[in-house]
Formats: sequence, structure tokens, C-alpha cells
Amino acid sequence: MLARVFSASVVGVRAHPVEVEVDVTYGKEDFALVGLPDTAVKESRDRVQSALRNSGYSFPDGKVTVNLAPADLKKEGPLFDLPMAMALLSASNQCAGMEAEDVMMAGELALTGAVRRVNGVLPIALEAREKGIKRLIVPRENVKEAAVVDGLKVFAADNLRQIAHFLSGQESLDAAASDPMGDAIPDDVPDFAEVKGQESVKRALEIAASGGHNLLMIGPPGSGKSMLAKRLPSILPPMTLDESLEATRIHSVVGLVPGGEGILRVRPFRSPHHTISDVGLIGGSTNPSPGEVSLAHNGVLFLDELPEFKRSALEVLRQPLEDGKVTISRAAGTFTFPAKFMFVAAMNPTPTGNFGDVQTGRTTAAQAQRYLGKISGPLLDRIDIHIEVPALKTEELMDHSGGESSAAIRKRVIEARNQQLERLKSEKLYCNGQMGTKQIKRFVELDSDSKQLLKMAMNDLGLSARAYDRILKVSRTIADLAGDANVTSEHIAEAVQYRSLDRQMWA
Repeated sequence: MLARVFSASVVGVRAHPVEVEVDVTYGKEDFALVGLPDTAVKESRDRVQSALRNSGYSFPDGKVTVNLAPADLKKEGPLFDLPMAMALLSASNQCAGMEAEDVMMAGELALTGAVRRVNGVLPIALEAREKGIKRLIVPRENVKEAAVVDGLKVFAADNLRQIAHFLSGQESLDAAASDPMGDAIPDDVPDFAEVKGQESVKRALEIAASGGHNLLMIGPPGSGKSMLAKRLPSILPPMTLDESLEATRIHSVVGLVPGGEGILRVRPFRSPHHTISDVGLIGGSTNPSPGEVSLAHNGVLFLDELPEFKRSALEVLRQPLEDGKVTISRAAGTFTFPAKFMFVAAMNPTPTGNFGDVQTGRTTAAQAQRYLGKISGPLLDRIDIHIEVPALKTEELMDHSGGESSAAIRKRVIEARNQQLERLKSEKLYCNGQMGTKQIKRFVELDSDSKQLLKMAMNDLGLSARAYDRILKVSRTIADLAGDANVTSEHIAEAVQYRSLDRQMWA
């Protein structure tokens, strides 16, 4: 007898529908699994066989053929255990009256028949809704993740027998309720109120958070670069539902959705070590999976000690910083991962750490230039804001008054971001940092004074055309923070000062 159950295979960060077809015929006992299965899928026979027997069912006698269609799509992982078991029960008449035509399912089976969590459930849920599937059955540990998708009834699977009874109408299950987004703030992130001095750097971080701009901090050891960067999540605006779904889809594929959470509620903050490989940063391997730049999608990628990263690893950042996505080509195919993130980096000005070491002779000019030369001009041009982080004075260190709280800064950031969301909603963008040339021309209008000031800055500093666009984007964010509808010369002047550092130090 022939039976069919729907499932899906996750490739990259998208799911593709898969039909699990099972044919049971009498004859010599045999088992054939076809449809480009990987090792984990091939091993499913033993898991399914034990799960069926330990759940009170029998594994069909005779010739069993399992086809995973389409046959030219590679199938990976243990998520086909549950649909394969249900199709076997139906094909062998052990689950009478099973209604599975409007159901998609995924789950790994324990030998006892219990259903275990799998990766990639959110992409599967999104694909089920797109294909018009009404019901989705997933492991209980994944149910909150799938329940965020509207228009889809999601049911939690605890064990094989429970699902068999549900599909045959012998038992009813309640659909999982969707969990609202809310406005979550990380509990473990320190507050800006603890930061002494560095008002200019805090201002730059506020602008960067408001507009989603890339930022580079340059200063001696102990000046507070890493400490300031680690406080950035405390002032980032909350994600919209669309942003959260995009980020959660990526984390779901690699199994990084927080336990007990259905959706990412806090913007990702990724801080890889400088020994990371090109593949670890950008994504890849034989069957490409997302790298750190994609895991930071709609969040922050922080690289501390920037020149210590391999030159090749830094250069692969240029495409995602410009395009907001990563395209990886391998023998298995070409994959595109989203990678719209805030790039925040910190570095010392010289190998020994201090600005004045060239003058004092501790570092030669050639050594300093070689150290700074690890950051290429094209990469630097893609960073919107460059800010110097000076060492704190003794008076500032001994001051116990504290600074402005993260809550106060975040309030201004959210107000500015809301203006951008309203302005850019027709472009399907979330912040000024994502604007391209078309949006800049449309939303950043300059008066005569602003044009003249910008022209002088471009000529005097020798800035590139890419730097010109980034000045306009930063000035638009500064105007939003000030509550101004138009960009003025004051906003341009402040944005320009955040571009001058690269010409002072890299010229």
C-alpha cells in the first residue's frame, strides 16, 4: 500500500517542501531509502524501527520503499524520522483513517518513540504557510518557535503514539498560542551610567544605534573601547516583528534559538575571536551554513582588536557591508544568506597601543603604518563613523558621579528609529544605515549652505564617493535625533567629523 506525508528540507536558510512517500509490498524483506538522503537520514531506519516497536506498533514486513521527493534535493538531518514513521503506519494499515493531506511534520524520534527537537523549524513553518498547509506538527521543544507564524495551527508532538491517535481522530490536541513580541531588554548587559567620561564616544554610539551605522573606535589600551561596545545592546531599539522573524530564521537553522523562546526578542550581538576563519566569519563549508555575519543579521557584529584578524577574513566583509547579504558558491550549489548588521570594531592606533609611540621612538613609523595598513581603504570606506577614544584623565577616573543611563539614551534612539521606520516603510528598510543611493537622493535634501560645506569637506579631506553617501546617511540620523525634518549644515558638520579620522591616520 502507498502512503504520503508532507515534510520539508532546510537548505541554507530556506525550507523546501518534501513528500515522504512509502510503499509497502509483500515479498522478501527489504528496505530502500531513496531521494538523496545524507547519513543522518539513512540512519533513520533503525530509529524508526525501534520507535514503532516500542510504541506498540510493528515495522512492516516485506519490501519497504521510502522516497523523499523531489529526488534532486539533498535531504539532511533527522527531522524526517516522524513523517517517515507516520507514512509507514499508514501504508501498513496500522493507523486507520489517518488524515494527513493538510499536515506538515518534522521531528527526530528517540528509540522509545519520544519526539526530539530539530533545527530549522521556523523556516519550515514559514514554508508550510506559503504552500497553504493548515497544520504543522513539531517537537514540543520547537513549538514556540513555529507558533510565531500567523495563519498556521501548530501542534506539539510528545511521542509517536500521540500523533498517530491525533491524525486518526482518536485524540485531540490544542494548537499552540502565539507569544507576542514585547520589548525585551537584555538582563545581563551593563549600563552606560557606569561609564566615566568619553562623552564624544557615547554620542557616536548613540548615532550608530539610531541609524544602524557601522562604527570604528580607535584608542590606546584601557581607554574603554571594548567596555563601551559591550554596552551597545542596552541602547539598541527593539526589533520589529519582520526583523525578528528574519533573524530567528537564521538562528533556527543552526539551532541557536534560546531555549523556551519562540522568537529572538533581543538584537543579536556577535563578538567572534580574532582567530576565526574566513568560513566561520562569512559562512560556508561543504554544505554551506550561516557564518557570524549572518548570525548578526539585524543586530551587531563586534570585532575587537581589528588588525589582529586575518586580512583575508576582513576583506570578505566588504560584500555584506555593501550589499547586506552573502553569496557562497560550493559544489552543493549557490546560497545567499542575509547579512544586514551593524559593524562595530575597536583597535589600537599602533602595535604598542598608544598614539604618541611613534614620536617617542617606541614604535617606528614603518611599524605603525604596517599595523594600520592591515585595515584596507575599501573596508574603511564602508565604515560610517570613525571615532577616537582617548585615554581617560585622572580627574575623570576619580569622578563617581556617573553618566547618563542607557534607558535615557535608548528612549532617544527609539524615537529616532521610529521616524526612520515611518519614512522608509515604502522601501522595506528599517534604518538609515540600510539606505542606498536611490533612498539617499529621495530622503536627504540639502540646502545651499549644507551643499557648500559638504563640497569643501570632500575636497579638503579627499573623501571617496562612498564616503559621500555615508556622510549623508549619518547626517540624516543626526537630524532624526534632533527631531529635525531637514538636514542642515550643523548635521553635515557633525557627520563630516566622523569621517576625518581615517584621513588623519591612514593618509
